[in-house]
Amino acid sequence: MVRVMLVAIMALLLPIVVRAADNKACKLLTVAELEPLVGKLSAFSPQSLGTTDMCSATSPNAKVLLRSAQKRASSADAAAKGLEIAKKMGATVDVKTFGPIVCSTFIPPKGKEIAGFNTTCTVSKGDTVAGVEVTAKSQKDMVSIDKLHPLADKMAGRL
Repeated sequence: MVRVMLVAIMALLLPIVVRAADNKACKLLTVAELEPLVGKLSAFSPQSLGTTDMCSATSPNAKVLLRSAQKRASSADAAAKGLEIAKKMGATVDVKTFGPIVCSTFIPPKGKEIAGFNTTCTVSKGDTVAGVEVTAKSQKDMVSIDKLHPLADKMAGRL
């Protein structure tokens, strides 16, 4: 009976393990490439939801999220709406475009620092969009666009 239960559990978990090994987001950048920007990182933790793969890691001062997803027609509209919402809440937002790479920073307004100080770069290639997002706990630990953009270039080559 125990053996049957063990086989059943393995049958249920095997697709999850295989899917984690195939996680495209975890292949976009390495921990070693990110650590000069954010300090010592934990191991990557893969997650998937539909056609979106995510991979996250943490350091004492920041969280890193890598994403790989199938591009949707509404993606550009959603990004623009997100920027408008951030500005309306009083956040400082900066956006820079480098060909197919779009990078942005988000500095929350006073009193809402718990949201974190975010720098994100995304790159589109074919029907895929990939991103690297660094959310620092304080503004002094925030990663600049100038430092994150070269990693987005690396991601673009790996798509």
